Amino acid sequence: MSSHTPQPTKVKVEFDRGLKRDIGKIGLLFTGVGSIIGSGWLFGAFEAASLVGPAAIISWILGAVMIIIVALNYAELGVMFPVAGGVIRFPHYAFGSFASYTSGWITWLSVVATVPIEVLATVQYASSYLPGLMHTVDGTLVLTGRGIAVSVVLVAIFCVINMFGVKFFAKFNNILVWWKLLVIVLVIVVLGVLAFHPGHFHEARFGGFMPEGVGPIFAALPAAGIVFSYLGFRQGVEFAGETTNPQKNVPFALIGSVVITGIIYVLLQVAFIGAVPDSMLTNGWSGLSFTNDAGPWAEIAIVLGAMWLGIILYVDAVISPADTGLIYTALSPRLSYSQARVGNAPSGLAKLSKRGVPWVGLIVTFVVACFMFLPFPSWAQLVGFITTGTVLSFGSGPVTVAALRRQLPDQERPYRLPGGDFFPLLGFLCANLIVYWTGWATNWKLFLAVAVGYIVLVLHYMFSDRSKIPPFQLKSGGWMILWLGALGVLSYLGHYGEGALDILTFGWGELGAAVVTVVVFYVAVSQRLRPQDVVDNVERTHMVDVEDEGLEAQA
Repeated sequence: MSSHTPQPTKVKVEFDRGLKRDIGKIGLLFTGVGSIIGSGWLFGAFEAASLVGPAAIISWILGAVMIIIVALNYAELGVMFPVAGGVIRFPHYAFGSFASYTSGWITWLSVVATVPIEVLATVQYASSYLPGLMHTVDGTLVLTGRGIAVSVVLVAIFCVINMFGVKFFAKFNNILVWWKLLVIVLVIVVLGVLAFHPGHFHEARFGGFMPEGVGPIFAALPAAGIVFSYLGFRQGVEFAGETTNPQKNVPFALIGSVVITGIIYVLLQVAFIGAVPDSMLTNGWSGLSFTNDAGPWAEIAIVLGAMWLGIILYVDAVISPADTGLIYTALSPRLSYSQARVGNAPSGLAKLSKRGVPWVGLIVTFVVACFMFLPFPSWAQLVGFITTGTVLSFGSGPVTVAALRRQLPDQERPYRLPGGDFFPLLGFLCANLIVYWTGWATNWKLFLAVAVGYIVLVLHYMFSDRSKIPPFQLKSGGWMILWLGALGVLSYLGHYGEGALDILTFGWGELGAAVVTVVVFYVAVSQRLRPQDVVDNVERTHMVDVEDEGLEAQA
């Protein structure tokens, strides 16, 4: 193309063919809320309080603010390109195949791993009144043969529900979300009435408001599962291709789900800190412990004499994670669908059923999730892995916002963040800080998983039809390697997590994360694709081919 030829600054977006736009405004919001409120709330308040004390309230607020900043960037992208699996496809538009594959591999791995983790949580809680599902091996709670069978059946049920289509899924999920919200409100009100000790928040004999200092407030974001508890906000983006009015519904669902659950989590933390019996705080907040398999909430309720509430919590300890597992079972095949649509995965993963469900990807999800039920001793550590991986995949979104504003300045943006690069930079910084705070002990596993993903990518290129694979576009996506490498070095030099060198003490490591953020951000933006390449990438992934024309007839 001649340098004098006008570059396109706008592209026509066609919705994904075959996907059903059956999720309404509240349905999309509840998909996010239901995904956020899973097993995290059952233990999050306890874990945060034991790490930070009453200052855990600040951790929950800070986590919500950081996630909202990231979500705001996706709100702009989600309404500009309302497609399924946007977390994968947005970087593909701006930076090409290599960038989207990197983000997509991390995202898919994290999402698929979430399904068995939530199922394991469900089975573990149920084992307290259905013995024989789990047993202890070398101090680690693992599934028995019967437990594995029950877990596989649960994943199968999740898959069957999803096979009925997104409309049925949304209705079923709405019922479960209402249940979870009612239980949480009940817990906050009942415990607040039965026992509330204001002195827990400030009295010196309990350690004061901040017994562990400032540092743990930030470390608790990943370590206590706070960020993990908010990650479900992404559903507003992933189901954007299946909602009735994405321009209004997507921002509403993204921001609304974090605000609603943020308020809930803060109130739960306040209720927890106020309700803990004084006798449990003799060794301070760090010495707080519970033995009830159904979680600290049920034990507190029983200690306070509210046996009926304890029974409800036993039931909810099964329903809450099960609902989240159901949602992530729906999300996983949509991510593999997006990978296939951009050419980074076998085309069979893009096949849809009559009801618009990526059924091949759903089968893959079932197989991989069941495989993960092997009783790995360090299985619980995967929660940190999922947190880091998901947040890392979100990090590409703010950079993509900045790149697309330069590539397609005339593209219609029904929702646009103000302030130029300010919010994209801030969102990128939030993601990087969360990864840094997670610590080296978890992060090195993620970087190893990324390396394995690149091996899978090479094999895909070697054994697939080259005519159906997009250009590699390593030059425009190479900043991903710089980014991951810089975060790896920063994490290793920092003082979070076992194995870190602790060279960068508190404050200096955070400053290092800010430097990495600015450098990588502007390197990425400078390496963005030409506008014409963006147009080609968008049109290629939305092109209606012979297979797509027969989507409605597919079984």
